[in-house]
Amino acid sequence: MQQVLQTLTDFRRDGFALLKAVVPAPQIEQLIDGVEETRNEKAAPGLRNMLKRCSSIRTFANSSVAFRIAEEILGVAPLPVRAILFDKTPASNWYVTWHQDLNIPVKNRVDSERYGPWSIKDGILHVQPPASILEQMVSLRIHLDACSEANGAIKFIPGSHLAGILDPDQLGQLRDNHVPVVCSAERGDIIAMRPLILHSSNVAETPDHRRVLHLEYAGTALPPGMEWGEA
Repeated sequence: MQQVLQTLTDFRRDGFALLKAVVPAPQIEQLIDGVEETRNEKAAPGLRNMLKRCSSIRTFANSSVAFRIAEEILGVAPLPVRAILFDKTPASNWYVTWHQDLNIPVKNRVDSERYGPWSIKDGILHVQPPASILEQMVSLRIHLDACSEANGAIKFIPGSHLAGILDPDQLGQLRDNHVPVVCSAERGDIIAMRPLILHSSNVAETPDHRRVLHLEYAGTALPPGMEWGEA
C-alpha cells in the first residue's frame, strides 16, 4: 500500500491517480475468465451489473487490493456498489464525451429535493445524489488489458472534481480552458478517480481489446429510508 500512500496527495489535488502493477497477473487472468464467461451469456462491448452477474468480480471487489485501495482513500470500510465492464474493439469503438459520473444505484425510491432525477439502468434503480455523497465515493478502473492513447485511454481535467456538480456552461468552460491529461495504463494497473472529475475518451485509433473493469465504492450511508443498491 506504500504506492497508494505516496499518491494520495496528488489524488486529492487532481482527482485521479495511476497505480502501477498492483493487481497480480493470476488475479487478472481470473477476472478475464469471469468477464468472458459472462460476456458469452450476453454479448456486448460493455456490461453493467457485474457485481451481480460475475462471482469472481464480486469476490475481487470485496476482498482484493482494490478493496484495500478504496479503504485507504475513503478512510472507512468501503462498500462496493457498482461494477461495469468497458471494452473497445474494431467491432465496437466509440467516443465518450466529457462528463461526470453522477448516478448511484439504490434499492428503493425516497423522494427528496436533493435526490433526482431517477432512472432505471439495466433493471437497477439509479438516482443522482447531491455532491456531498459523490465526494465520498471512489471509482477504481482495473485494467485487464493495456490501454494506450491510441487505443482510447481515459483522459481527465485535473482538479475538476473540486468544482462540485457542473452545469453545462461550467463543464464547457473547464473543457475548453484546461489541457486534459491522458492516463494510459498497462495490464494490472489501477486508475483511481473521483466520480465528479471531468473525464472522456477518444475513439480508438488502433482498436483492440482494452477491457477495463470499473468498480465504484461508497464511503458513506444514504439518508434514512434509502439504501445503496448493487449493480
